Amino acid sequence: MVVTLIGYRASGKSSVAPRLAKRLGWSWFDSDVVIEQQAGVSIKDIFQHEGEAGFRKREAEVLAYLLSQTNVVVASGGGAVLSEENRRIIKAAGPVVWLQAPVDVLVRRLGGDQMSSQRRPSLTGKPIGTEVAEVLAFREPLYQACATLVVDAGTERPEQMARRIADYVTGLSTVQEHST
Repeated sequence: MVVTLIGYRASGKSSVAPRLAKRLGWSWFDSDVVIEQQAGVSIKDIFQHEGEAGFRKREAEVLAYLLSQTNVVVASGGGAVLSEENRRIIKAAGPVVWLQAPVDVLVRRLGGDQMSSQRRPSLTGKPIGTEVAEVLAFREPLYQACATLVVDAGTERPEQMARRIADYVTGLSTVQEHST
């Protein structure tokens, strides 16, 4: 089983994933970090040299590999759900948890994270508040369509979210064991 965390940039996926993996006794991966490690450059550099299409191709390959593993938590990139194929394999791999946060929380977190702006490109070239609102409005139906569980990443702390998700996953495992 794979638990995939989805949600907008700064929703907490990279903070929740290691905590959740520890609770489950599993491994975890941040797909964006794996992409950067394989490429040897930041996502921002990939976008500059290969465009979004080049990045999305790399993202799909990394996701396919990570989602083929067993007993792992995957913190996906915020735009991983843009591809229909990615959505299909994410849902097929196991529970999908949407870390949902409102625009103002995401903007505040992004504004306070200097590393994010150095490693991640602007998606629209617009001011951060406008960009987050527009991109999130487009992606929310995709996140919703994939999610088997929605967690409030706007008010809950990473440890609270990890506990809630672990309880959910443990409950699923128990149901599966009893039905076989």
